[in-house]
Amino acid sequence: MLEEIQREANRQDRSLSWIVQQAWKVARADIRRMPSMNDVLGPLPPRQVAAVAQAPAAAPAAVVASAPASPDEPSKT
Repeated sequence: MLEEIQREANRQDRSLSWIVQQAWKVARADIRRMPSMNDVLGPLPPRQVAAVAQAPAAAPAAVVASAPASPDEPSKT
């Protein structure tokens, strides 16, 4: 994703920061409508909260890997 943002920054002759700021302004309302993890999971008993806090750092990668591919990029499958 960083490489894609860098290409767009180069194309527009803008900084990475500027591109990210503009993307945030455009997407802010959509992102705020997304449920938080607390909304999805609901309140956890104390024992499960500790287990979630100790989950391996690699766990979020599964969420990123399941994101849909950009329509501008060819499928890798």
